[in-house]
Amino acid sequence: MKGMTRVSLAVKRYFQRMHPASLVILSYLSMALLGMLLLSLPIASTGDPISPINALFTSTSAICVTGLVVVDTGTAFTAFGKTVIMALIQLGGLGVMTFSVFFFLFLGKGLGLKERWIITESFTPAPIREIRSLVKSIFLFTFLVEGTGALLLFFHWRHEMSSGSALFTGLFHSISAFCNAGFSFFSDSFVNYKGSLLLNATILSLIVIGGIGFPVIYEFIMRFRMHRAGRRTNLSLHSKVVLTTTAILIVVGALLLFLLERHNQIAGLSGKEEFLTSLFQSITARTAGFNTLNISALGGATLFILIILMFVGASPGSCGGGIKTTSLAVLVGILRNKIKGRKSVDLFNRTVPEETVSRALAIFILAVLTVTVGLILLLLTQSNPQDPGRTNFLAYLFETVSAFGTVGLSMGVTPTLTFGGKIVIIILMLLGRAGLLTVAYVFTRRVSGGLYRYAEEKVMIG
Repeated sequence: MKGMTRVSLAVKRYFQRMHPASLVILSYLSMALLGMLLLSLPIASTGDPISPINALFTSTSAICVTGLVVVDTGTAFTAFGKTVIMALIQLGGLGVMTFSVFFFLFLGKGLGLKERWIITESFTPAPIREIRSLVKSIFLFTFLVEGTGALLLFFHWRHEMSSGSALFTGLFHSISAFCNAGFSFFSDSFVNYKGSLLLNATILSLIVIGGIGFPVIYEFIMRFRMHRAGRRTNLSLHSKVVLTTTAILIVVGALLLFLLERHNQIAGLSGKEEFLTSLFQSITARTAGFNTLNISALGGATLFILIILMFVGASPGSCGGGIKTTSLAVLVGILRNKIKGRKSVDLFNRTVPEETVSRALAIFILAVLTVTVGLILLLLTQSNPQDPGRTNFLAYLFETVSAFGTVGLSMGVTPTLTFGGKIVIIILMLLGRAGLLTVAYVFTRRVSGGLYRYAEEKVMIG
């Protein structure tokens, strides 16, 4: 008994000394493994139990809110298996550690420095005192939006299936859309519903709300409360950057998709369907993973536009991945201000701190390196010794960026992945969801600036 007590105390001390970033990564790994065990059970599959690697792939894709699948979700899993996937999506969307913090607050317990670090790093651009109010607002808003989405989708599907099936299908897809997961019961996603205004409007609204990030949502909630109290405040720089960049990406992406595909996949569609499909693919490409067009049949230029959108991803503090909209805005600000000869980076008449600029550059460089290494490894695992040089490079680049950006779109190569290829994609999904800087925290130590600087010497650039 004493031995068990000593072991438990040692484990407790180990977790207490662990960096919060390590806890975040460990939480995703542990839930992915738990999901694998549950999805491997006979009760989870409609036929024979799926293999451990496929169960791990599906579990990781769900907890990382990606949506890449090696088996068809709608036909391979029972109601139990689908419920497990839905629970993993919800956990992954809000963050496993966020749920832990919520239960701490629910039980009336206080929060330590690690829990506060995780919440502020995940959901706020600046330190906040009212952590309890923030967490409660996140959960209440999430369940309210998902519940509304589920009800609207229920009305859409109630004429195609029984009321119980329509309600469950609506709830699953509402959570999947809000968490930007892209899991669907339909093998062709929403291709058959490209003309449905109700479904498109509901899914797209859920994706956008879930993708702009909880910092923006929380700010609007607080602004609403202050407005009712007769007080007015200006939008923060963070919210301005997120909303503006998101709007530009949606509009430009939809316009390019329409122009590039008007003689291909959207040719012959009605005006309403042309508008809906262009808008749908522009929005869903940045993190959600649903589709109303056949991705593998898109033109090469269109696929490259989708790759760029997937690489950018959603906004900080959201359910999506990618380098984030704010990083893109800062990078554009760096380019614009350097061309003008300015030393600082200015956005909306505000100077962006050097630390933020350095962070954006670090994220971009790490993302490029991660995608490059991931693509090379994936090509190595998928190469055919009998037919070298015939690997579909664009399809695997698309798959790599989709996994890193936790998007879930695919040109159809996911089910054909080898064991090694599945491991590569699993790692990419975990890196994309946990965040590159979070992972970097684990393997690096902060070094103080020191009391000295070396002499400067110029290097030719360009």
